[in-house]
Amino acid sequence: MRRLNNPGLCAIGLIGLLSLAVMSRAADTKKESPTDLTLSGMDGRKVHLRDLRGKTVVLNLWATWCLPCREEMPMMVDAEKVWREKGVVFIGASLDDNKTRKNIPDFLKQFQITFPIWTGATPDDLARLHLGEAVPDTAFVDAEGIIFARVRGEIRRPELDERLEWVTGDRTRPAPQALVIHLD
Repeated sequence: MRRLNNPGLCAIGLIGLLSLAVMSRAADTKKESPTDLTLSGMDGRKVHLRDLRGKTVVLNLWATWCLPCREEMPMMVDAEKVWREKGVVFIGASLDDNKTRKNIPDFLKQFQITFPIWTGATPDDLARLHLGEAVPDTAFVDAEGIIFARVRGEIRRPELDERLEWVTGDRTRPAPQALVIHLD
């Protein structure tokens, strides 16, 4: 075995190894890219999730024909009233198709939904957002447009509040669980 007596060469080698370790660690903790979703507003105009950058967004995907969505919606309506005053934007994205889209106005009236409703969401959108294959699903988007948490299935109020308290707070405590699945 030959010893390297050149401290400069040893330092360069050590720096190289440390750089590889740091790059490897960075790859393991790679942050998601900002997400976007383009749908239609209730007025038929195109709407984009990217236009809400700078705000915390609760993106709830649902459908009028979905029983768990109907059970979850009153909680979403109540939560939105509390959290909008703290700068959080709630968006309801409907997966209703051409046959059931006509039911959306009655659904909005029945549940007294006042937050924006977007239409035209599809199962492909669920897949792209790394949500489940069924609704309801909820994605939590931070001010940079990054989804930092997802709940597949019907969300519980404490789960919603925990994620919003973390993202709108000082973020000194650990982040809430990034994925919760309720598919009973």
